[in-house]
Amino acid sequence: MGRRKKGEKVHGWIILDKPADITSTQGVGKVRWLFNAQKAGHAGTLDPLATGVLPIALGEATKTVPFAQDGAKTYRFTIRWGQSTATLDAEGDVTGESDVRPAREAIEAALPDFTGEIEQVPPAFSAIKVDGERAYDLARAGETVELKARTIRVDHLKLLDTPSPDLAVLEMGCGKGTYVRAVARDLAAALGAEGHVAALRRTRVGPFTASGAITLDALEALAEEGRIHEALQPVEAALADLPVHDLAGDEPAQMRQGRAVIALPRAVETLRAQRREREIAGRDCSRSVLAMDEGRPVAIADLQAGKLAPWRVFNFD
Repeated sequence: MGRRKKGEKVHGWIILDKPADITSTQGVGKVRWLFNAQKAGHAGTLDPLATGVLPIALGEATKTVPFAQDGAKTYRFTIRWGQSTATLDAEGDVTGESDVRPAREAIEAALPDFTGEIEQVPPAFSAIKVDGERAYDLARAGETVELKARTIRVDHLKLLDTPSPDLAVLEMGCGKGTYVRAVARDLAAALGAEGHVAALRRTRVGPFTASGAITLDALEALAEEGRIHEALQPVEAALADLPVHDLAGDEPAQMRQGRAVIALPRAVETLRAQRREREIAGRDCSRSVLAMDEGRPVAIADLQAGKLAPWRVFNFD
């Protein structure tokens, strides 16, 4: 008989508005402790100095984390001109200085070169693994870290404000694996300046936005009132881009056993229509389908040859 897991079976998403000066791992740990949850994870690391949307999955929601991670992200960030740092943010040692303060017009003229599919070299202080070690661990140990350029996608990058000659506030929408600090580094270089990220806030991860996020203080207050579960979003909240198929009869039981079920031609056409609607709206869809039973998720399945074959089954018992 296996060991019983500690904690309670809690399933769903908490969209944490992460404060500055805690790590993403610490944020997950705090939320897990407040819920006394057996299992928890997050969908996309935020730097300790960054704030904003940190989706935290509890229980069966951890099975949907990849869908949230792969979703588009939006950031609002401030570049401080005049100094570059080793970490590309306010934490690092100064590595370069300049009197250049790019004008608003110059910044806006440079931004089109940083949109679309572009090549980006990740920061040395990042979680990317080099020979089995995290790049930031090697960099902190004083080793020279050389990372290869990767293709990333920037959907939009716009200048919002220049509150002073030293500061520029920008917003970026991007795909997975894009580093804001690297964008700031490369933009400064293109403008003949030195600069680093002075402030960073994530406002969107996939379907999760800042408007639906909750602070730790608010979550703790709900916990004290015995109402903390009111903050939970459903497991399927991360799966908003997937077409939905309602199961019938004994189909839920079959899927929970990992068996494929027949999708009738009318159902197949409905699923394809849902997918087309999402693709037109610019939402990335694979062959995956969310199979539901009376409003509750049963499995994520692939639609192939008129059958729905489950590859991720939910277990709420």
